[in-house]
Amino acid sequence: MIRVMIVDDQLLVRRGLSLILSPDPSFDVVGEAEDGAQAVTLAQRLRPDVVVMDIRMPVLDGVAATKELAATVPGSRVLALSTFDMDEYLVGALRAGAYGFLPKDSSPEELSAAIRTVHAGEAAVAPRLLTRLIATYVRAPHGTRPATRGLGELTPREVEVWRLMATGLDNTEISGVLDISLSTVKNYITSIFDKLSVRDRAQAVIVAYESGLVTAGEEHKP
Repeated sequence: MIRVMIVDDQLLVRRGLSLILSPDPSFDVVGEAEDGAQAVTLAQRLRPDVVVMDIRMPVLDGVAATKELAATVPGSRVLALSTFDMDEYLVGALRAGAYGFLPKDSSPEELSAAIRTVHAGEAAVAPRLLTRLIATYVRAPHGTRPATRGLGELTPREVEVWRLMATGLDNTEISGVLDISLSTVKNYITSIFDKLSVRDRAQAVIVAYESGLVTAGEEHKP
C-alpha cells in the first residue's frame, strides 16, 4: 500500500483528491495539509511515501516545501500539482526535488498512475511536456553558462543521448534514432545521471538547458 499525503490550500480540492484515491486499496491517504509549512511538519510525523503537493499556496509555497521535504524527509517523494500546464513554479519544484508534476485537470487514472510512478522512483513527467516547460522557463544568461559537475566526463555518445533526451525523445525514440538497443539506451542514461550527479530525467533535462547543450525551442530533427 502506498501512503499518500495531500497538500492544497483549497478544502474542496483536498477532499476531491482523497475521494479519488481512497477507494483504491493500493492507496492509503494518511493526511491532508493546507499549506507548505503544515505539509512539512505533518510529513515529518507521518512519513508518507508520496506527497501530492499544490505549488501555489500561502505561508510556504510548494517549491519551498518540496525543498524542505527533500532535505528532511527524503523518503517522501513529491508529485507537484498545478492549475496551469505551463507554470514557472514547476521548474522550481523539479529543481527542489519533486519527482514529477501533473496538471490539476488530469484524469483520476492519470493521477493514480503518476503516484505509482513517483513511488517507484521515476519521473512522472511526459518527455515532451517536460521539454516544453523547461524550454519556456529555464534561461541561462548569455555568456554565463553555469559550471556543471561531470560535463567533461561524458563520452561523445553519452552527450548525444543526453541531447536527444533533452529535446523531447523518450528511450524508444532515442533507440531508433541512434540504431541501438533499448537496454543500451538505458545504460547510457544511467551513466549520464551518475556523471552529472542528477537524480532523474527531469533534472538531466534542466541541466541540459542550463549548460547550453540545447536551447529554448530546439527540437530533434530526424
